Order: sequence, then structure tokens, then C-alpha cells
Amino acid sequence: MTRNDKAYGAAVEDRAASAAVELDRVVKVYQQTHAVDGISFSLPRGSITGLLGGNGAGKTTTIAMIMGLVLPTSGRLKVLGHRMPQESASVLGRINFQSPYVDMPMRLTVRQNLTVFGKLYAVKNLPDCIATLARDLDLTDFIDRTNGKLSAGQKTRASLAKALINQPELLLLDEPTASLDPDTADWVRAHLEHYRKQHGATILLASHNMLEVERLCDRIIIMKRGHIEDDDTPNAILTRYNRTALEDVFLDVARGRGNGARKAAR
Repeated sequence: MTRNDKAYGAAVEDRAASAAVELDRVVKVYQQTHAVDGISFSLPRGSITGLLGGNGAGKTTTIAMIMGLVLPTSGRLKVLGHRMPQESASVLGRINFQSPYVDMPMRLTVRQNLTVFGKLYAVKNLPDCIATLARDLDLTDFIDRTNGKLSAGQKTRASLAKALINQPELLLLDEPTASLDPDTADWVRAHLEHYRKQHGATILLASHNMLEVERLCDRIIIMKRGHIEDDDTPNAILTRYNRTALEDVFLDVARGRGNGARKAAR
């Protein structure tokens, strides 16, 4: 191996180490269905990336593989410098997930739920951490109410508190402001922006709220039928599709108008 080869190899390793998430030709097949079909991307540390696509696009499967919950059929996947799912034990304490569609135990109060999850993550000064999250996410009025008696919006905020309990380096979000009124949703987005800046966290956001994606995301990855249809900054994608709103781009891709729009723009 020449000195140049060694230098190139070291540069590749440095880039891989600096990526919070790295997917290389990842495939997931369920029986005869390619839920994810050879996708590749990397997420720089400290970035916020929107993962867009209609139902069945492969977003949930992609997130599940990043979390180590689903084994890829083929390809390579690293999270925070570790292979997934082979080295998941080195990663799981440093990542977290939030979805309003995944309920916490209904018979436990919000405080009890946060205590359980905090202990699972070995959070230090757990009571103080819970008190801070209750203040920041406005949980105080219902923190001692059982999860089963919360409104949809309250459950969403409690779920987000659970996702932040361990101050994750990588935060995976699925519709983080679903069921929230506009004022509370805006507040939650501001908190996520602050959290990213304060902790240098990387956020992968799956959302159908295009205004939310435009506000939060540095980059957008659009998926359709297991493939990546586009991957760029919000402004670049809007320009390429000759659109002024991401919702129109989403519809172009979903209805098969995306390829023609991209070709015309090139």
C-alpha cells in the first residue's frame, strides 16, 4: 500500500467517524417486498435531516434499522461510529426515539414512566432531569397523571420528554408535533432547535408536516418505494422542482411527477 493509499484510507475513516449515521447500499426485504432497496446516505453530527415519503416509502424500516431493531438484508450501516446491529450495545444508550404512535405504559404516571426510562438509561440526577424536562416541555400540570388519562397532545409532549431523558447524541423523531395545537407545536420545534444547538445532537425527523420540515431541517431525503428520490437542502430541492412549497414537491414525487421535474430542471 502506498503512502497515498494510506492517506486516502485514513481520510475515509475520518469521514466515517465524523458521521452520526452512515448507510451504504442498505437493503431490507420482507418476503418478496423490498421495503428498502439499496439506499446510501450519511448524516453529519449536529445536523437536522428530514426523511420524507408517503406511506410505504421505507421511512419506518430505515429508522428501525438505524435503531438496530431490524436487521438489514444486505448493506452496511453505522451509527455513531459503530456497526448496527452488531455493536448496538455501544450505541443504544446514546440514541433515543420518539413517536406519538408508540404509547408509554398507560397505568403509570408521566413521572413514573420517565423514572423507569431514566433508570434504563442510567441517567444521573434523575429527579432533577425530570423536573427540567417537565418545565421545558410544560408537563408540570399532568406529570402525576397516568398516561392513559392524557390527551393526545399531552402524550406527545410526554413521549418527547422520554426521548430526551438521556440527552441523546442521536434523536430519531416520527411526527414529533402530531396532535399538538399550533402554539404548542411551535414551542416544541423551538425546544428541538435549542436542544440540537446546546448538545450538538443529530436529529433525523420523519414528518408529513412540510412547514415543520422547512423550518427545522438543513437537509431533506425524499423516499419512494424503498428508493431515495432526492437528497438536498430544502432550497435546492424547491429550486430543482420549480416549487415554492415542499408540500408541492411531496405531491410531485408521490404522484410520479418528480422525475420529469428534475430532468427539466437539469
